[in-house]
Amino acid sequence: MDVTSLYNAEFMDHVAHPDYKYQMENPTCTHEGVNPSCGDELKFSVRLADDGTIEEAAFTGHGCAISQASADIMSDLMVGKTPEEAIHLCDLFERMVRGEVTDEAELEPLEDAEILKDISHMPARVKCAELAWRTLKEMLEAREGAQAGVASAADAADKGEKGA
Repeated sequence: MDVTSLYNAEFMDHVAHPDYKYQMENPTCTHEGVNPSCGDELKFSVRLADDGTIEEAAFTGHGCAISQASADIMSDLMVGKTPEEAIHLCDLFERMVRGEVTDEAELEPLEDAEILKDISHMPARVKCAELAWRTLKEMLEAREGAQAGVASAADAADKGEKGA
């Protein structure tokens, strides 16, 4: 693989001028991610809109160019998506950078994130590219799990009141 195909102008713009690298005020949820093999660390935040879609996404932290560009690209992609859509995109991205999905049509929903597909030829860098995506996925899955638990407790309480 020609490494220059990854480090192109579009990629480097995300590294030098990230649009989504800032501390978000009043996020709905945040989650920290670490790549211990490389030292990359980030804190990812989202704010959900009233309709449940991701209204704003941002990250802070430090790491290699791949982790930082990947976080910026992902943040842009997630705005306007539902948590379920975001989780699906995270899964698709992870499969792409591991070389499990290569079909251009199947990768189309990833939009600009598809520029990172050649990471699959750089196994030591896959975790760098995945860090933001894994962090977002963990955060959204934990939030959905917590909401399901609250809903189950509320349902149980309702049934208890009706049965009394």
